[in-house]
Amino acid sequence: MAAETTFKAGLEDVVANTSEICFVDGKEGRLIYQGYDIHDLVNGGASFEEVIFLLWHGKLPSKSELETFTKDIATQRELPEAVLNFLRGVPKDANAMEVLRTAVSDLGLYDPDNGDESIEANIRKATRLVAQIPTIVTSFERIRQGLEPVQPDASLSAAASFFYQLRGEKPSEFVERAFNTALILHADHELNASTFSARVTAGTLSDMYSAITSAVGTLKGPLHGGANEQVMKMLLEIDDETKAQQWIADALANKRKIMGFGHRVYRTEDPRATHLRKLSKEAGELAGQTKWYNMSQTIEAYVKESKGLNANVDFYSASMYYAMGIPTHLYTPIFAISRISGWSAHVLEQYRNNRLIRPRAEYVGKVDQKYIPVNER
Repeated sequence: MAAETTFKAGLEDVVANTSEICFVDGKEGRLIYQGYDIHDLVNGGASFEEVIFLLWHGKLPSKSELETFTKDIATQRELPEAVLNFLRGVPKDANAMEVLRTAVSDLGLYDPDNGDESIEANIRKATRLVAQIPTIVTSFERIRQGLEPVQPDASLSAAASFFYQLRGEKPSEFVERAFNTALILHADHELNASTFSARVTAGTLSDMYSAITSAVGTLKGPLHGGANEQVMKMLLEIDDETKAQQWIADALANKRKIMGFGHRVYRTEDPRATHLRKLSKEAGELAGQTKWYNMSQTIEAYVKESKGLNANVDFYSASMYYAMGIPTHLYTPIFAISRISGWSAHVLEQYRNNRLIRPRAEYVGKVDQKYIPVNER
């Protein structure tokens, strides 16, 4: 029994709402935040904090606005003691994304604006989430290693603060710059699965923390946020530059999915991969670990030639993060550290012009079945 509208699996190409936040131009291979091309933001030296402000407010901040906004984020990184105690009580082998999902929900209980659903209060909630999600990730990673969490340093940028809270020391200038770029590139991507989850939850007029918890749970899936971790696991499995092409050829022959290639929207190169490819090369050279980048180059060329598929954002972020010494199990939580900026922008936009999101399903089951009493069956 067909519904009134045309059905497409996975809602492919279905327009679900209007938005001013982000435009993914799949034909031209462009990514635009509030009117600004991603290449212009990255090449111009934008900070992640500037991009968050842009996504939320639709304009780049003035110098004084940026200073105030950056300070607002930096001074709210510390977690409530109850949330830290939760992290200390979690099994050390727990999945980092499951911990983050539950900790985000827990944070909502202690937010001073809990119960206030005004736009102003929700911007304050979003600011705390941007500040505290990295602290959740780094604190749990240190706790599971038997170390104490590092107290935040409000003088550091978002990019530098992550490494400081993870390792207890400030990162190099390159690492800070490269990570800042990665955060910008992952900040938003229109109605991807996790953003759609957040908007659906917000559309019921549920609270900011519930919406973001929905998004984190969606991002956890390997077909969404977990792809770059799978890319690195593949590279580690191959482990030899000279075997990379044959390994991929065998994998394709055996119908094995090669993660990090292709995209639902882009029909050309993912513009985010353009920057991450360069940063992966530089990170590998600085770390003396060029084989991961070299292997990636070989794999990219072979998959492009044999399957016509382009590398996406996940492919080179994997080897870049690995060369920077980031454990693979933190790749997806890092995605959340960046994407909270876009999630919260979409939640705020949903609240400003809300309509309950309630699509239809095309029913393909039986009809006209007749009930038979249980004793007669």
